[in-house]
Amino acid sequence: MLQIIQDLKNGDTTLEKVPVPKVKEGEVLIRSHSSLVSLGTERMVVEFGKAGLLGKVRQQPERVKEVLAKMKTDGIMPTIEAVRRKLDMPISLGYSNAGTVVEVGNNVSSLKVGDRVVSNGCHAEYVRVPENLVAKIPDSVTFEEASFTVVGAIALQGIRLADPTFGETVVVMGLGLIGLLAAQLLKANGCKVIGVDLDTSKLDIAEQLGIETINASTNDPVKGVKQLTNGIGVDAVIIAASSQSDEVISQSAKMSRKRGRIVLVGVVGLDINRSDFFEKELTFQVSCSYGPGRYDPEYEEKGHDYPLPYVRWTEQRNFEAVLEAIRSDQLNVNPLITEKVALEDISQIYGEMSDSDSIASLITYPQKEDSNSKPNRSVHISDETLEEVTEGIAIVGAGNFTQSTILPSLQNGAFPIKYIVSSQGLSSTQMAKKFNIEQSTTDFNKVLEDPSVQGVLITTRHNQHAPMVIKALNAGKHVFVEKPLALNNDELEEIIEAKEASGKSVSVGFNRRFSPHTRKMKELIGNDPTEMNIVATMNAGFIPEDSWVQDPDIGGGRIVGEACHYVDLIQYLTGSLVESVYMQGMGQNPKSTTDNASILLKMENGSTGVINYFSNGNKSYSKERIEVFYQGKNLILDNFRKLYGYGYGGLITNRLLKTKQDKGHKEQFERLAQSWKEGGSVLIPFNEIVNTTRSTFATIQSLKTQQKTEVK
Repeated sequence: MLQIIQDLKNGDTTLEKVPVPKVKEGEVLIRSHSSLVSLGTERMVVEFGKAGLLGKVRQQPERVKEVLAKMKTDGIMPTIEAVRRKLDMPISLGYSNAGTVVEVGNNVSSLKVGDRVVSNGCHAEYVRVPENLVAKIPDSVTFEEASFTVVGAIALQGIRLADPTFGETVVVMGLGLIGLLAAQLLKANGCKVIGVDLDTSKLDIAEQLGIETINASTNDPVKGVKQLTNGIGVDAVIIAASSQSDEVISQSAKMSRKRGRIVLVGVVGLDINRSDFFEKELTFQVSCSYGPGRYDPEYEEKGHDYPLPYVRWTEQRNFEAVLEAIRSDQLNVNPLITEKVALEDISQIYGEMSDSDSIASLITYPQKEDSNSKPNRSVHISDETLEEVTEGIAIVGAGNFTQSTILPSLQNGAFPIKYIVSSQGLSSTQMAKKFNIEQSTTDFNKVLEDPSVQGVLITTRHNQHAPMVIKALNAGKHVFVEKPLALNNDELEEIIEAKEASGKSVSVGFNRRFSPHTRKMKELIGNDPTEMNIVATMNAGFIPEDSWVQDPDIGGGRIVGEACHYVDLIQYLTGSLVESVYMQGMGQNPKSTTDNASILLKMENGSTGVINYFSNGNKSYSKERIEVFYQGKNLILDNFRKLYGYGYGGLITNRLLKTKQDKGHKEQFERLAQSWKEGGSVLIPFNEIVNTTRSTFATIQSLKTQQKTEVK
């Protein structure tokens, strides 16, 4: 399929051929008929891409501190490489789409194949969207009209926050697409509406729609509003303008009556004059996109609707309200259509977007004659891996870790990559092009059915690890999976059973044991060490509670999902399995705290390990620090860049090793490729992987019971 993408490095807007997304549980696949270009939002993205590096910094100054902090901990070159990778990955454009449902995922109850629907899908021939972000189109509403729904919901949500009543006077500042939609919806609500803009063509459209207007280029908006309201001022102001100036917010305050309401839907400068708001006791609020549910993974991703009696207007119900307003002719979108452009002619819209005075541009999509044909979920990219190759590997997951670490580590060609799989298809296609991978696909089953695929590398979200590992083993493939291996004991037992039945190897991405620093420590300690004490400290950094990583059903939490690295590392250095664990969390409710916790490991050989996993430290401090105490000696590893030793004698300096940051990824993947290619020994003995995984489950149990927990 074809999809419109934006290159953040040079600002180019292009059509990309990508695989059709695979529908997941709670989602539907929609074949697009029409989508609306949101000129305001998309123009900002395009202009950001076209700006030079300095221009990008000016547009996102808040990112500069993050970059400087990363330089302090990780070094200059790794930071520069990380920024380049971020800019290398294009993004999809668009979020107001209309089309027909062609596939329905499990547990979708309100939609069926053939339904005409709107969604917040991107500009692409097919879009995959969760059920709660989809609404049915009434029979009398065309696809072109319905394409305005999502943008209309943005305007409607701003109005709901302003809470206008019948007969009130409301100003709409900015008569672009959202402003014109908001003005009509306010008028339908029984309000007197005054539209303010600098553009005469937009003012003319507003007047044709029955809206009173003020031309801000020739008149003082504040004086004009006072004249139209007999000196009282307006009850509410909806700011739908886009400007860097603070003048818009100041004007909005000055034209408001005492105790008026101001709602920001657009983007303006927010240097607020206190006296403007203080004297009138004005209220100011920023509207969040389409309405309640937006950016809430429980609502959008998991499909948990808010109960209507308590949350009357969710984002989906706002979609439905806009569609009803179009159906009943309360909202007339046809006068707002500036142009209709076929998908293959998008340069007409994006070529000179910065100079465009369009209100709304529609993209139309070709409709295939055979509507029953199956969507193509694979795209052939390169033939380079096919030359004299009978076996290869597949990578499942095309996120930042795959791009930054896995693919560069496998570039030596020791083991050709035949497939790269992603859920949406865009990221895998970009990486396939960059690293000369044969095929980009969204179909995991195709990988499993290919007999030439010897091994599968899985780097997806954590809740997908165990099911994919089991399917790959059952298909007769070797498996490497990024940590964690599983999220609970039931999944782990299924993996053990599948591994035994298949006879294939299972490796987990506990890369830190392959760092040159760790291997140097192991060399000094020896393979049969005496009892020792190890303290591993992770300055992990804050992650919001609503992140998927924190969700126990998706990410498993940060101990299971990340602290497992240190369980494996302590196991490797001590040469012993974990016997028991005891975990304590910080705060008034230590039984539920995993972001700031200490874990005590008792090893079978008598050694102990302490894992301090903290998220409340400063970013400029080293992210990782490992300390080993044994036989009157100490080893201190600082952030996998510097290794210090004390008590070894005869050394001019205590520093034993200094490198650029090396956490062992490259060594790990080189060994993996060699192992799969030649059938050599596994990276990590499977019993150690199982012990590490069970230990992380035991830490959560210990936290709940506040007792030492045996690892079984």
